[in-house]
Amino acid sequence: MYIIPLLSSVLHDESQWEKPHEFYPEHFLDSEGKFVKRAAFMPFSAGRRVCAGENLAKMELFLFFTNLLQRFTFQPPSGTSKDDLDLTPVLGITSIPMPYKTCAILH
Repeated sequence: MYIIPLLSSVLHDESQWEKPHEFYPEHFLDSEGKFVKRAAFMPFSAGRRVCAGENLAKMELFLFFTNLLQRFTFQPPSGTSKDDLDLTPVLGITSIPMPYKTCAILH
């Protein structure tokens, strides 16, 4: 059985996600803005084939992004608004964002 397409297809399932083909962080927030863990989101697989490095990866990502957010304010380049950014991912074996420019302003 080929498992990669099966795992990625759940991320585009319209019965599970409000906007499955867009970058939409609100998928993981409830009506009060609190984090909600979604069963359909399995970035590290599940069952016997679960990633052994899941906890390490989560800690590394937390430290990396916390570090960035503590030191910088991110905003679109001057003359560009958030609405001008195309956050539609490029679909393939992996889902990557379209190239775009951003300004990181040191605190």
